[in-house]
Amino acid sequence: MAKSQTAKLAEAALDPLWQEIREEVAATAAREPVLASFLHASVLNHKTLEDALAFQLATKLESPVLPAMLVRELIAEAMEEDPGIGEAMRADIRAVRERDPAATRFSEPFLYFKGFQALQAYRAAHWLWQRGRKALALYLQSRASEVFGVDIHPAALIGKGILIDHATSVVVGETAVIEDNVSMLHEVTLGGTGKETGDRHPKVRHGVLIGAGAKILGNVEIGACAKVGAGSVVLEDVASHCTVVGVPAQVVGDCRDDEPSREMDHRMPKGRADEPGND
Repeated sequence: MAKSQTAKLAEAALDPLWQEIREEVAATAAREPVLASFLHASVLNHKTLEDALAFQLATKLESPVLPAMLVRELIAEAMEEDPGIGEAMRADIRAVRERDPAATRFSEPFLYFKGFQALQAYRAAHWLWQRGRKALALYLQSRASEVFGVDIHPAALIGKGILIDHATSVVVGETAVIEDNVSMLHEVTLGGTGKETGDRHPKVRHGVLIGAGAKILGNVEIGACAKVGAGSVVLEDVASHCTVVGVPAQVVGDCRDDEPSREMDHRMPKGRADEPGND
């Protein structure tokens, strides 16, 4: 059953992130009148963060065969029936704000960062996929890939608190798993190794940091809180709290951060942790 307007207003009053985003956007609209219409349409005219997201994605994903109003209704339905989508969205916004120095306010990823927007489009497509509406889910995936340059299969399993920084050319395959609090940069691929079917894509555990251009291929596991260096090609499992780099990727040391995804330190250790002088 759809929530009443009173219930939505009450929820908004209890949503500090949404209130902060509204305050940020109102201040921006006052400083930059040229953007006022856009900011009102995208944020200030809506009662909840979910309503604003449905509108925002609809304006991005609409097409001649699927008008914005229909896209908006689909995304709103998904968030209405699955509150976990809104919970994950909020965790994603906070992840971007906390980990990306280019994000100085919470409203910025919501309005402008295609990695965040593509991830939320995936969440709506995944909801459709889970309900057997696979053709429509694949259509949304296709549109999101065209619009954002990010290709995430709707069957993939992705947790919350995810940062996809810059995001261009990120690919996530059908049977991939990404657990909570993972960070990755542009041109990362979580792909297969050939024409095999079934469970064939990587499993990325929580807290992992994946550098720009890394390719992780096959049904391999990237252990919790590991770090994959930029440009690496990973074809085998990576143990938890290890750092790997190279083509093919090799272990070059331990990763001593509790969660490297939060630290966003892409520097590699100079030698293996068990070598003399590296303690």
